[in-house]
Amino acid sequence: MTDFVFIDSGVGGIPYMMKLLEKKPDASCVYVADTANFPYGEKTHEQVVKCVTDLVGKIISKFAPKVIVLACNTMSVNALDTLRTDFPSVNFVGTVPAIKLAASLSKKRRIGLLATKATCENPYNIELKNKFASDCVLVTRGDGQLVSYIEHNAFTASRAECLNAIKPAIDFFRQQDCDAVILGCTHFLNFTDVFNEACAPDIKVVDSVDGVVRHALEILQPSESTQEVSFPTLYITGNADSDEKKQYDTLCNKFNIKFSGII
Repeated sequence: MTDFVFIDSGVGGIPYMMKLLEKKPDASCVYVADTANFPYGEKTHEQVVKCVTDLVGKIISKFAPKVIVLACNTMSVNALDTLRTDFPSVNFVGTVPAIKLAASLSKKRRIGLLATKATCENPYNIELKNKFASDCVLVTRGDGQLVSYIEHNAFTASRAECLNAIKPAIDFFRQQDCDAVILGCTHFLNFTDVFNEACAPDIKVVDSVDGVVRHALEILQPSESTQEVSFPTLYITGNADSDEKKQYDTLCNKFNIKFSGII
């Protein structure tokens, strides 16, 4: 059995796993990137639900996880309710845009959401805004091109190239007079420092990492912790070409993760 399995459409959600391991180094963790179905952000609700439920079925069979963390906003806002119904024996933790946190930091009451098209268009964001940021304007930007760049290029790109890639998004939010921007796709979390540099000094960058990790650890009772997987492991679902394999090798070396190929 495995303590935690983290899933995403790609490798963007790895910061969730690494943050959790900072707080609980003895946790057994597996990360599964559904690269065969990347990108999720351009799929319909029905397509996302089918992809995620199929993947979770495989994961439960192979790893018997205590907790599955959907380290992907698009997966969470579309499929979380279905997963909890279809797999009642497993604890699920979802990730949603940190609208409440952004609202608490915004002076201008104008907050930006940078995410996938599917996340930006999901009605759940309006519910979050109405509940936690009713006096704010929520400006959204679905940026599938930036998500794809980070998945396929950013880990081997220079810092200058990464800054150049995110510049159009940050310029957009500045033009909209936002003073807080939510990283609403987990792919962006690997480059929080780059976003902070690009947004300084007038825009605050917020994400949901701390809250998600705290909730995941609360769900796993101490007596439930297992030791079968002592080294964090990355799996993918699709074949990787040479450039993608280079990306995974670079990423795994950076975070000290074992790459175990296709699930």
